[in-house]
Amino acid sequence: MSSADAVTRLVLEDGTELREGYADLGDVTLHYVEAGDGPLVVLLHGFPEFWYGWRRQIAPLAAAGFRVVAPDLPGYNLSSKPDGTAAYTAGKLADDVRDLIHERGAESALLVGHDWGGTAAWATAMYHPEVVDRLAILNAAHPRKLNEGLRHPSQLARSWYFFYFALPDLPEHHVRAKDWEFFQHFLRDAQPPYTEQETERYLEAWEQEGAATAMIDYYRAAVRPPKGTKTELLPISAPTLVIWGEKDRYLGPDLAEPHPEDVPNLDRVERLPDASHWVHHDEAERVNQLLIDFFAPARTTSAA
Repeated sequence: MSSADAVTRLVLEDGTELREGYADLGDVTLHYVEAGDGPLVVLLHGFPEFWYGWRRQIAPLAAAGFRVVAPDLPGYNLSSKPDGTAAYTAGKLADDVRDLIHERGAESALLVGHDWGGTAAWATAMYHPEVVDRLAILNAAHPRKLNEGLRHPSQLARSWYFFYFALPDLPEHHVRAKDWEFFQHFLRDAQPPYTEQETERYLEAWEQEGAATAMIDYYRAAVRPPKGTKTELLPISAPTLVIWGEKDRYLGPDLAEPHPEDVPNLDRVERLPDASHWVHHDEAERVNQLLIDFFAPARTTSAA
């Protein structure tokens, strides 16, 4: 591993002790937490979360024999917050994920992504297949399916904020109002509800200087891609598991199934009928077991 190995400790509410560090990737530095030993699992959070969104997955995956790294994506919490939308395109995020895997001392990883982290995971498997051994996606539509969905009024109604966030300046002022009420609203489907202590962790992350603009810039980059943005959709070779909370308010259930030609090695789509968009929170034990079972071949290979 690099000289930037984690040297500080962080403790979750349940007593789980995490290693904490910063990965210097050249043009961006990513804060991350890490636990366990074994094959590398990288957990990519979505909007408007940060590494803490995986608090119910980190310890179980580590206990199952994996080394788990959960970064703050660029622009979030304690990671770098580059100026301009070019830093937040799917292709650039894919480059960052590849570089993080290498910085953590691995050639490849088992990759998990939720929401925007799912978009980054799809893109990493597309553009850097050599670093993705297995891919697990939680409530994040394959780019082709999302583009198709946005042509239909029902999905446009669900995704209205994509286009609202593309406006200049106004969204930043809006999201900060009333103790970040707008961002808090996105999390309210979670069952059980986030505790006051958990919510405080989110507020602290959102209040980091530059975080609001950076988080919103993900949507600006998607709606108005900068020049030179990678847009080609390539087939994904990695074995892929999709886990989908059916009560997702933001993404329709028809978006869960990728086209066979896009994901020829799809293992399956596991639909959880009572889970919201925050499926890894709502049904953590079920999600954890699905991930552990899906990643089990990597432990066998590592042991051999």
